[in-house]
Amino acid sequence: MARLPSSELRSLQNRFGFLYLLSLVFLLQALVVRTILFIKALPGMDHELLLLVKVYGTGFFYDCVTFSYVAIPFALYLVLVPDRIYRHRYHQWLAHAVFFAVLALLLFDIVAEYLFFDEFETRFNFIAIDYLVYTREVVGNIRESYPLNIIFTGILAGAAALHVLLRTRVDRAILPGPDTFGRRARQGLIMAMLPVLSFAFVDQSFTNISPNNYANELAGNGIYDLFAAFRNNELDFQKFYPTMDEDAALRHLRELLAEKTGPLASSDPRDITRVIANPVPEKKLNIVVIIEESLSAEYLGAFGNPEGHTPNLDRLVKESLLFTHAYATGTRTVRGLEAITLSIPPLPGTSIVKRPRNEDFFSWGTLMRSKGYDTRFVYGGQGYFDNMNYFFSHNGFAITDRSDLAKDEITFSNVWGVCDEDLFRRVIREGSRSHAEGRPFFFEVMTTSNHRPYTYPEGKIDVPSGTGRGGGVKYADYAIGRFIDEVKRQPWFKDTVIVIVADHCAASGGKVDLPVKRYEIPLLVYSPAYVRPGRVDRMMSQIDIAPTVLGILNMSYRSKFFGRDILKASVAPERAFISTYQKLGYITGDRLLVVGPKKRLDSYVVARADGSEREAKPREEDVADTMSYFQGASYIYKNRLNRFN
Repeated sequence: MARLPSSELRSLQNRFGFLYLLSLVFLLQALVVRTILFIKALPGMDHELLLLVKVYGTGFFYDCVTFSYVAIPFALYLVLVPDRIYRHRYHQWLAHAVFFAVLALLLFDIVAEYLFFDEFETRFNFIAIDYLVYTREVVGNIRESYPLNIIFTGILAGAAALHVLLRTRVDRAILPGPDTFGRRARQGLIMAMLPVLSFAFVDQSFTNISPNNYANELAGNGIYDLFAAFRNNELDFQKFYPTMDEDAALRHLRELLAEKTGPLASSDPRDITRVIANPVPEKKLNIVVIIEESLSAEYLGAFGNPEGHTPNLDRLVKESLLFTHAYATGTRTVRGLEAITLSIPPLPGTSIVKRPRNEDFFSWGTLMRSKGYDTRFVYGGQGYFDNMNYFFSHNGFAITDRSDLAKDEITFSNVWGVCDEDLFRRVIREGSRSHAEGRPFFFEVMTTSNHRPYTYPEGKIDVPSGTGRGGGVKYADYAIGRFIDEVKRQPWFKDTVIVIVADHCAASGGKVDLPVKRYEIPLLVYSPAYVRPGRVDRMMSQIDIAPTVLGILNMSYRSKFFGRDILKASVAPERAFISTYQKLGYITGDRLLVVGPKKRLDSYVVARADGSEREAKPREEDVADTMSYFQGASYIYKNRLNRFN
């Protein structure tokens, strides 16, 4: 390798030369990652030179900030290690080993960021944090989805090749030139100021360089975003989001809920309890809510998809009440479960399902249990994942998960859980048990088959197992069809309402922060004896499912739900809630209002046909409604005012 110039050699002939070399490697790797993701996102990017400059300029800034944090342990070591140890030949071997490990980790990060962006269309976020917590499921999913042996062999080979190419530079970077502790301490102190200043003055807001969300994602740094997500696991609405006077927000929230759902039960300004009174007798019908993993509305033929992946659901649509404009509240399973079970708008940060102190809420389960129902959460996977077992068992449900299925009940499984057919057979078994005991039942059923690695029993459909999402959707549809056929043979079928809905869409990223079309989910209510087939074109949210189904049963109750019975006449104006972990969206008519950290509020006009969004001045009444729903929900949750009494 060519000899370094004398000026460069002098700059490296101190202990921090090794750190400077690491910084160059780190910044080059970050540039490579950004370029790869830029190429991946190119179809959704705005093709403007100025935007490209902003992406790479802002990105370089965040890369430098990120390295200032990464450098902390290295800088401390270089300052504190005694000279006799630093000059030892074993220490030089250690430096080479560390350099090789850093190269391998940076190559691994390239692969990880690409795969994450390919799946979620974002840099690392809360989802990545969840994946670090639930390593068994996630590692198993990755092992079943990707050729890990080839990937890791390639990473190690690449790291080895780069190490050979850079070996001479590493040797020169760790030359034990003249140095003193005082000099090292001064240099270390200067370097320590960089992460301190970054922590004090830099957050993710500087990545907001464009209305194009892909550009904003690329302007960040994946490693920085990963740790930022860890810090912002739960965001205080009052502190970070735009607010109105607290009393006014609660007063307006009570007015909204009373007008759209039922009269208030008290004059307490903090109490949202309403009296839901139906003049006709209640129908003690069984309810089975099937929550399909990642089933976007766009996959169904009923929503215009020509690929024929969902013949059973498309046939069932003709026999069901179809809600054509239902929206998921978020992008993760636990957000959908939160909305369906608690009927509460999304809050900043992680789902209530995963938070501490999430017990004893007014939930669909606690309400049905108080009505004498056998209430059960049935899940094809291990219920400890995402804290599901704890949440449901402390909010009115018994639990049946993968661990409760006997070996002879499982014909196929992958890392996420048993196949949907096995799950549905257990649902029928639980329903028959409740029926034999003379108890109506209410089940929330969470499926897993339509999830990467998209593996399922061979020979069921004409798409080979493990070949992609199309097969996952088609097998999920097949399992639904088999379930409906089998349920029809049960003595309790005629007195059962079956609800089919998605937890969230397959992908919710896009050019904008909250692409409305990517939150559209199917919602079917099927009960030949009690629900007339048809279409409901009103906009609705997952939080409206419980009140709507309870309305079908003519149920009277005291409600702390935020949702409304969408079949009632007095539901105008239409509205729905969507969100990421930090951005909260309120849709009403053709308007989308988005609130976010830094007390930001943005308003858009949305074209329902294609979901395109353009900025617009917010209407005062929409702002008041948005603030009241989100601020009020945050206050109610924080003060536990929606507990089940």
